[in-house]
Amino acid sequence: MFRSERRRGLLPALALFLLAPLVGEFLLGNQPITELPGLVMLAPLYGGGALLVRETARRTGRGWPTMVVLAVAYALIEEGPVDQMLWNPHYGGFDMGSAYASTHVPLLGTSVEMLEDVVSMHTIWSICVPIALVEAFARDPRRPWLGRAGPPATGLLFVAASLLLSVSQAQSEHFVAAPRQFAVAGVAIAGLIVLGFVLGRRPEARPRADADAPSSWTVGAAAFAVTSLYWLRDRLPEGLPVWWPVAAWFVVLGAAVALCARWSRSRGWSASHRLALAGGALLTYVWVGFTHAKEMGVPVATALTGNVVFGAGAVLLLLVAAARTGGARRPT
Repeated sequence: MFRSERRRGLLPALALFLLAPLVGEFLLGNQPITELPGLVMLAPLYGGGALLVRETARRTGRGWPTMVVLAVAYALIEEGPVDQMLWNPHYGGFDMGSAYASTHVPLLGTSVEMLEDVVSMHTIWSICVPIALVEAFARDPRRPWLGRAGPPATGLLFVAASLLLSVSQAQSEHFVAAPRQFAVAGVAIAGLIVLGFVLGRRPEARPRADADAPSSWTVGAAAFAVTSLYWLRDRLPEGLPVWWPVAAWFVVLGAAVALCARWSRSRGWSASHRLALAGGALLTYVWVGFTHAKEMGVPVATALTGNVVFGAGAVLLLLVAAARTGGARRPT
């Protein structure tokens, strides 16, 4: 019986392991469909990180507050010490220094706008959306999927992939950040991990709000609108003060967090609502992928094929998850 349960847990763990890089890189259009074999390298980093975030929270009896904060820590780990995009002015052959120069803060050693981009993309799409999608298929989303040896093995795999990518990036980019930049990132990452456990109280211990939860369609539409608004800021008219969009990001983030916190404490909040949040964000990446792939220097036919395949796959996965979750109507 015990072994049978563990074997059933391996399937969602493997699904999350593969889904995280598929959403984070391929659905976005960062990687063309011809680079699918690259999952061998991306899955230990993205999937390993998502599994560690999810299993750490669930094994300690914590929920989404912990997972969200740990996902922010993951974002800083990947784009900080691992590939150093936060600090490399010519990362990937792009003039990142000029693109983000207007919001660069010497004390941080990087740009505030870049930090917002890194935190937004990895927290929402690389970690939280894949976790929510896979948990929609679980009988009890609060239960761990891996046995005792699973998290340490996943951690070793994640560390090995991170070290390999870090060395590879340093050699190919000919760039290594200053010790002070590594130190600031390390303090921030450690602080976020501690914060995740401080905030991560058990969901059932939270007080319930008096209001009823909105419909799942309302929640999904709100998630789609807010996440799409984030990507549309690149299309703001020229001449706008550079710090206005940066400040607006914090305002929208605060409002979204407050609204989600209130909704999740409302009567009738269920797994369908949580899936709707993830689904709205997922659909944003579907349309963003069609525009983003053009900027990566990929042949149009290749980019379009990838957009159609991964976009259709994302929509199909969401529909199946919605059918399963809608039928169960599990409260969370």
